[in-house]
Amino acid sequence: MDMQLRKMDSDILQAFQEELTCLICVNYFIDPVTMGCGHSFCLPCLCVSWEKAESPAHCPLCRKPPQQTKLKTNILLKNLVSIARKASLRQFLSSEEHMCALHKETKQIFCEDDRSLLCLLCSSSQEHEAHRHCSTEEAAEESREKLSNQMISLWEKIQEIQRNLNKDGRISDQWMSYVYRHEHITRSAYHGLRDVLHEEEKQHLKSLEKEGSEMFKQLKKHQTEMVEKKISLRAMYEELMDMCHKTDAELLQELGDKLTRSEQVQLHMPQPLQPQLPARPITGLVDRLDRFRVEISFTNEITNHNIRLLDDVRSLSFRRDSLHASLDSGTSNYNAAWGAQVFTSGKHYWELHVDDSWDWAVGVCEESCLRKNGTLIGSQDTFLLLCLKEDNRYTLWTTAPMTRQFVEKPLDRVGVCLDADRGSLSFVDVAKCSLIWAYPHGVFNFPVRPFIYTGHS
Repeated sequence: MDMQLRKMDSDILQAFQEELTCLICVNYFIDPVTMGCGHSFCLPCLCVSWEKAESPAHCPLCRKPPQQTKLKTNILLKNLVSIARKASLRQFLSSEEHMCALHKETKQIFCEDDRSLLCLLCSSSQEHEAHRHCSTEEAAEESREKLSNQMISLWEKIQEIQRNLNKDGRISDQWMSYVYRHEHITRSAYHGLRDVLHEEEKQHLKSLEKEGSEMFKQLKKHQTEMVEKKISLRAMYEELMDMCHKTDAELLQELGDKLTRSEQVQLHMPQPLQPQLPARPITGLVDRLDRFRVEISFTNEITNHNIRLLDDVRSLSFRRDSLHASLDSGTSNYNAAWGAQVFTSGKHYWELHVDDSWDWAVGVCEESCLRKNGTLIGSQDTFLLLCLKEDNRYTLWTTAPMTRQFVEKPLDRVGVCLDADRGSLSFVDVAKCSLIWAYPHGVFNFPVRPFIYTGHS
């Protein structure tokens, strides 16, 4: 009968342990999370599984997609795992082979100074009495919490560096073609002035080529550094995952060094480069455009209740880097307006002040676009220069198609030059007398209105 009861107790204990076991690593849960389908896994195991999978995130057991990918710790499971671990630790410490060899007592005390397990008598000995002590169970619980926090921090750094790698990869792919396009629009800006400004044009193009080539090398070198950093972070993460599966006694004695190394490897994280071409003045550019100056009267003001232009662009640029990043456009305070004039022919130039705005967009739109609610960024009938503030940095974009502009943000006024006969548009940094961007001829053949969109004034 006693044997049957012991077997029953053993079976119940085994069943209890199985319920607290992750089906990926086949060990006690580490920071357990439960998916919408009801299956539970270690958060680190799930993160690694989803990172390796080529298909969208799903439950590793039933393959159902999760309702959300930001999962919260299952507190009940975490507490049950803690109870099971304490029971295992007590069983381990009470076994004869792990008792204090000198006093034949259970090692219930952990010495923080030399990271050793002691019995009560050893802890009060001359060798250890001046050291910091705590109960073995308490130390094990605290160590696992530190380990969990360190793994979360490491994983966030791994994901951060992957996002930066993606961002730098896209920039390096775009960079040289952007430089070549800038060389083309620079030649166009000097067209007809080569006799007077031949040397300036030659120097301008030479500088563009040199700066573009040097920045491309920097981008490639920086990518290599980030890849190496990610490898070292990932190797450290794997080490900490292995530590999670060690017994509490082993964890207490080995964790200190691992945590120190983990903190060190997270230092000096490489940040994404922000390449820019310097604004180079073109002699007489603004003076030539001033001959076509018109005064624009902006009317028909609308607000962010009707249109979400800048938030849509920002969300688009963030979504390329992160599955979860988004912005709440309802908190934005934007105003848009379009000009009373409709331009169908001729050459026209106007200037707009943008220095007091964080976010802004200037350019021209087909009139029908402005009668619709929603976004303008996907429209091929909208030609805008946009300035966005992202992570305390300003970036410039143009629409139709959405294109990143790697030039400095204008500090005062932006000049807009419309050639309705040729169907082209260009933007000028007035203060620096430099060309920001120029659309090729023939990009539109319909009447357009001037447009301005500002926020955070």
